Amino acid sequence: AASAFAPRATAAPSAASSLLNHSRLFNMSAPAGVEVDAYKVGDSTNIKWHEGSVDIATREKALGQKGCVLWFTGLSGSGKSTVAYTLEHALFQKGKNALVLDGDNIRHGLNSNVDFTPAGREENIRRIGEVSKLFADSGMITLVSFISPYRADRQRVRERVGTHKFVEVYMKIPLSVCEDRDPKGLYKAARAGKIKGFTGIDDPYEEPEDAEIVMQVATEDGVLAPPEKMAAAIMEILEQKGFLK
Repeated sequence: AASAFAPRATAAPSAASSLLNHSRLFNMSAPAGVEVDAYKVGDSTNIKWHEGSVDIATREKALGQKGCVLWFTGLSGSGKSTVAYTLEHALFQKGKNALVLDGDNIRHGLNSNVDFTPAGREENIRRIGEVSKLFADSGMITLVSFISPYRADRQRVRERVGTHKFVEVYMKIPLSVCEDRDPKGLYKAARAGKIKGFTGIDDPYEEPEDAEIVMQVATEDGVLAPPEKMAAAIMEILEQKGFLK
């Protein structure tokens, strides 16, 4: 008797689908007889950069500001997002276009498939670095709030964005103060071994060596600087650097 689980007959590919699949395959710089998928950028010669007809300077002139990336880095609980959103609001009050790219928010969507291993953290920063460059090139004042614990990752973003429009903002605060604050309960969980590879506990945070802006959020006494004052100080630096005109 025939098995009830006999394999189902497979339909022959249509002419259209065969043509589509064949159109992707070329013998380019690969060895003779080796098929190369033209949609793999590293192997392809037909994927080119397409320059638009509206350049960056024209966009910036229309907006009355210069695109840039303010990269807020620091320990969890250092106030990065609080100050970034406070600054965003203050910029809008001045009629400027600004946008916060927050690390937690980005992991809900674009980076939802990226883990917290060193390789995952590197990819997390690479992706948001590319996104922040796109925003800055559109004339947006882009406020990026990511722990971004590794210097090499931050340096790669700086080089990709361009040193002239990349401003590193180091939110300096003692680890002990962040642990006392612990607004999300993450330090407590990390100390209890419930979270592995947590920055500042069992994974390093590499402090910036030459950040354009250093915000002293708190000292060992635990007294926090007001977010409004920190945002105002950063706003003044943006003015001095010519990003607001």
